[in-house]
Amino acid sequence: MNVPLLDLKAQYQTIREEIRKVVDEICDSQYFILGPHVEAMEAKIAAYCQTPHAVGVSSGSDALIIALMAAGIGAGDAVITTPYTFFATAGAVARVGARPLFVDIDPVSYNLDPGALENTVAAMDNGTRAAVKAILPVHLYGQCADMDPILDMARRHNWVVIEDAAQAIGAEYKGRRAGSMGDFGCFSFFPSKNLGAFGDGGVVTTTSAEMDQRLRMLRMHGMEPKYYHRMIGGNFRLDALQAAVVALKLDYLDGWTSGRQANAAAYRRLFQEAGLVQQVQLPVEVQNRHIYNQFVIRVTHDRDALRAWLGEQGIGTEVYYPVPLHQQECFNYLGHGDGDFPLSEQAATQSLALPIYPELSEAQLAAVVERIGAFYKA
Repeated sequence: MNVPLLDLKAQYQTIREEIRKVVDEICDSQYFILGPHVEAMEAKIAAYCQTPHAVGVSSGSDALIIALMAAGIGAGDAVITTPYTFFATAGAVARVGARPLFVDIDPVSYNLDPGALENTVAAMDNGTRAAVKAILPVHLYGQCADMDPILDMARRHNWVVIEDAAQAIGAEYKGRRAGSMGDFGCFSFFPSKNLGAFGDGGVVTTTSAEMDQRLRMLRMHGMEPKYYHRMIGGNFRLDALQAAVVALKLDYLDGWTSGRQANAAAYRRLFQEAGLVQQVQLPVEVQNRHIYNQFVIRVTHDRDALRAWLGEQGIGTEVYYPVPLHQQECFNYLGHGDGDFPLSEQAATQSLALPIYPELSEAQLAAVVERIGAFYKA
């Protein structure tokens, strides 16, 4: 039995007629960029994320960049973040001219470790500590980072807090939604996300009316009013089509999330029944609402061999992420070496994402576990 890592066609079939109707509406209107569909989507996302404001932008990567710009982060500044994440997190910091400062992860949640953060800041010299202007925690795989100690540290040092919630819309930390706890929340609507558009798209949430206005100016080249530029921004505008798709899908998101959570529970039962919990470490729900953008197991031995075997058996998997950011060639100038962030490096060699999308059948889930069991028996 073939089990793809993701099957967006199955999702599309359930909403096909609604999607085609809104696409026709946009085509008939010929209003393709920003406009009423973007405004409607922003209002729905703000309400869903429990924030006063949401600003639609061109991608999740651009959401990070424009949030940093709005916060005034630039050359000479430093931003603390994790080395175990998608490239855009630290790439955005470098793009605005700031320097990424990495803190290792908690090995259970894969998110930035508050204890390591305390130790890192304590070890900084005065110049480095003064250069830090922001912290950028990531809610990886659909589970929020441990935000209370991070927020406390940010308050003590007067840092801006930018949540990278690209994989975590709807995730919660002690009853608070991802994107509502910091100064900014950055989301991606890349098609493979649990809330995906039909192309690139993103949104920035904020609690500040001032930052909301600043973000809206920055996404239009710093323009307000038309052809008058108060600041240098960029073209971070969101297409109406992507906004309309996201707004429509948002009505289904909680149901899809429940499906992902049910599949995660089924995996736990199946791995337990198969006697594989010693060979495979299952994800731990540290926070109270994990939305399972990915279901990531940890394999302490032969991860790559297992992945190759599953591929031969028609089981889709992925490694998120095989090379921590401090080991990426483009960040050589930061001066890090192997072993600097050992928990991130270990996760990069051991983690493996399995199919988790809500349309999976019980038979498909069982096939994944059965094939993993066959690998270890062999």
